[in-house]
Amino acid sequence: MAIKYVCPYCGKQYAVLDHPNATETNLGLYSLTEEDRAHIISYEANGDITASITCEYCSEALHRHPELTNPLQ
Repeated sequence: MAIKYVCPYCGKQYAVLDHPNATETNLGLYSLTEEDRAHIISYEANGDITASITCEYCSEALHRHPELTNPLQ
């Protein structure tokens, strides 16, 4: 099972953990609320997990321009 970290704004995949023992539990994803889990985590048909985490570039753009709903506007 692989866990992919992808920015929801620009689509950049900036990390992949492909380890047989990589689970939501040992990565700390279990500590998210149910609402956050539904918003951040998605499951692929092959068992992989995708975590939507804002990348540094998009995070900085949103911080500098909070009026934007998407930093790529």
